[in-house]
Amino acid sequence: MVDIKYAVDALSVSDDLLVIAGDNLLDFSLKGFVSYAQEKGTSCVMRYYEPDEKRLRRCGILCTDDKDRIVDMEEKPASPKSHWACPPFYYYTKEAVALLPEGIAAGCGTDAPGSFIAWLSAHTPVHAMEMPGRRYDIGTLESYHEVQRTFRPPVRK
Repeated sequence: MVDIKYAVDALSVSDDLLVIAGDNLLDFSLKGFVSYAQEKGTSCVMRYYEPDEKRLRRCGILCTDDKDRIVDMEEKPASPKSHWACPPFYYYTKEAVALLPEGIAAGCGTDAPGSFIAWLSAHTPVHAMEMPGRRYDIGTLESYHEVQRTFRPPVRK
């Protein structure tokens, strides 16, 4: 989170902000995600169903109500409360961007960006959109080579 705050400060960002981890490749457009966040009028994340409990312990895990509002979120839990994993795709409203210093001062983790969303969702409404496609983690050389073998970009019409 410190790096995001640094960028916000250095660039004098005072608007909504889309933050995406750079070690991901997507087979879908982010346009729908931005539209979803703007319709909700809140900060938003994406979520996907992860059946593997071992993988769940390495992710941000969230629980939502029937309107997709996050009611609980935890980074890398030992005992996941749901199978909804949160990939590192965040849409912050400008009001949430202004809360970055408060979240950091309150002790939310500054290493994993999901820690701020977990803190934020306890203080203000945050919604979670179900991911419309697949993401491919290319954070390691092994996963990068696997994606090179299997990824097929979407056909644009």
